[in-house]
Amino acid sequence: MAWVTKDSTETYNQTPEPPREYTKKEKAANWWHYHWMAVVVAVLAVVFGVWIIKDTVFQTRPDVQVAYVGTSDLPTDTVTALQDALTPFCSDLNGDGKVVVQVDSYTVDFDAANESTDAYYQMAGVTRLSAELSSGGKTYIFLLEDPEGFESQTGALQYLDGTVPDDPETTDADWREMVYRWTDCPVLTGLDLGDYTSDAVQNDSGSSQELLSHYYIGIRGAWTKDADDLLSGGEALWQALTAGAVSTVTKEG
Repeated sequence: MAWVTKDSTETYNQTPEPPREYTKKEKAANWWHYHWMAVVVAVLAVVFGVWIIKDTVFQTRPDVQVAYVGTSDLPTDTVTALQDALTPFCSDLNGDGKVVVQVDSYTVDFDAANESTDAYYQMAGVTRLSAELSSGGKTYIFLLEDPEGFESQTGALQYLDGTVPDDPETTDADWREMVYRWTDCPVLTGLDLGDYTSDAVQNDSGSSQELLSHYYIGIRGAWTKDADDLLSGGEALWQALTAGAVSTVTKEG
């Protein structure tokens, strides 16, 4: 058998082919292909961190909270006007350089026999109100549609003379001695609240003062020193708003 061999003088090119030089666009695409998930996670972490900082550091905190409790929400125009009108009576209690009064609405119907009550809104309102009336709640002044039902169900009010019932769990407290009518208070009736347009019915409008004239205001009781310290910020506002007030509620039968 004959063997075929290469000529000993034949030479071979031993230099490897140089690697391909990728363009900047191709390099960027390749990097993104392997790292896009890490980038997305990093961006979300930054956004979440900024949100937390904004919420904890830069969010405006109310100095005084007022709660409206009724079977339907107050019109937005009325709430805004009331917050603005109450602000001059308050001071910067939390030291953030701003004076803010916040009016929160709680939709609750204390008439258990009312079959037209929306169960969903009732449950949501009761849950929110119960949370606010817990030991950490800071609402001191209440604007009430049904003060009798409110006191019967919550036992949260104190008497107008500043005392509290011996046992807030009992229903023996006389709600008539715990509230003023809106119209009993010269300061309240003198507030310039303008007119409102109903959020639910756009052609329903009227005077915010006339609307609020059907409500009552009461003060939350403090049965412990901690609660008293927590709610003390609303005392000055309460005294200012009820200056010159004479209760006519006790004359009701």
